[in-house]
Amino acid sequence: MNTKGPNRMLDEFARVMTDAAGAAQGVRREMETVFRTQGERFINQMDLVQREEFETVREMVVKARTENEMLKKRIADLEAKMTPTAPSPVPEAM
Repeated sequence: MNTKGPNRMLDEFARVMTDAAGAAQGVRREMETVFRTQGERFINQMDLVQREEFETVREMVVKARTENEMLKKRIADLEAKMTPTAPSPVPEAM
């Protein structure tokens, strides 16, 4: 009976340690979930834009700038056509 005592104690200790490791993993997963949830809530409160929305607006801005430059050039060309050419000086009779 003396030999069963230490073995039983070691078995119980191993079982307790296994349960503790499982509980620690459970706590770790729970903490990760809590931190992830809090992080997402914080980011949502900051009202940040998503990458896809940013890229869409960026493309719109590039297109608008290109069109703006084209329109500026067109206006300048039209204004150049509208300005009357300076009349050549008429020689005065002496």
